[in-house]
Amino acid sequence: MANQHGNKIKLFAGNACPKLAAEIAEKLDLELGLIEVSKFSDGETSVHVKESVRGNDVYVIQSTSYPVNDHLMELLVIIDALRRASAGRINAVMPYFGYARQDRKAVPRDPITAKLVADLITTAGADRVLTMDLHAAQIQGFFDIPVDHLIGMPVLRRAILKEEFMKDDNLVVVSPDVGSVARARQLAQKLNAPMAIIDKRRPKANEMEVMHVIGDVKDKNCLMLDDMIDTAGTIVQGAKALKEIGGAKNVFACCTHAVLSGPAIERLEKSIIEKIFILNTIEMPEHKRIPKIQEISVAPIFAEAISNIYGDRPVSKLQELN
Repeated sequence: MANQHGNKIKLFAGNACPKLAAEIAEKLDLELGLIEVSKFSDGETSVHVKESVRGNDVYVIQSTSYPVNDHLMELLVIIDALRRASAGRINAVMPYFGYARQDRKAVPRDPITAKLVADLITTAGADRVLTMDLHAAQIQGFFDIPVDHLIGMPVLRRAILKEEFMKDDNLVVVSPDVGSVARARQLAQKLNAPMAIIDKRRPKANEMEVMHVIGDVKDKNCLMLDDMIDTAGTIVQGAKALKEIGGAKNVFACCTHAVLSGPAIERLEKSIIEKIFILNTIEMPEHKRIPKIQEISVAPIFAEAISNIYGDRPVSKLQELN
């Protein structure tokens, strides 16, 4: 398989999301490239590319999820190894971009780590980045190389439309905070549904105090939407507010990135949320797979994006909320 430049395509995977990488490769009718990614006895990352990549278009599939520093270092070392092996074009495929929440100086003397990570990836030798639902869209501008930013909403929406609760004409799309209003508004428009917002005050990191619900959710099926669920405090407290303050009938939730750190699984299990729809941008261990969670694969959209990039075709149609 070669593009108009005559370059062959090869896919490689680190240790962050091997199942998703294998699924993407299958969609493209390719085999994953032979690579050994391990650690030396002192914890340093060891990478050995076990086949020629000279002149090839290579795609490194690696989310920088937990343990984020290990997976980030793996990505950097793989890119460096491929560059030194004379790969043609090196594309970092990052379904989940870690450190994206550190995109500005919230208080004096804070780092802007998202920019630092962008610089590291560029310096390592990547020619392009392909990612999905950055926590802050302006992070695209932190890179001095092209960034293709996919949207997870169409994938989530297609799955949600098949659900039984979507048959009732009483759905409200809910933004769990002000930061997700634009995202929630887009989904509400696509579903032809009204929107509500949860007004909250966060006393400190990973803690949230709900103030009130803006919008009519009484006796409605509420679908909460966020780009990620980390400790699940925001989404669980928001669901509680919808029930206790707003009088909602049922509460559902969806997100692109299921970080699910710390007490997240326990909180979700005990919560009033009926079902949580997530995308598989982060590989989920078995102990986190609870019945409430429905995982939807992003392999088809990433495979199509990779095919378009490889063939020098536009990716813009995949970025639209169709």
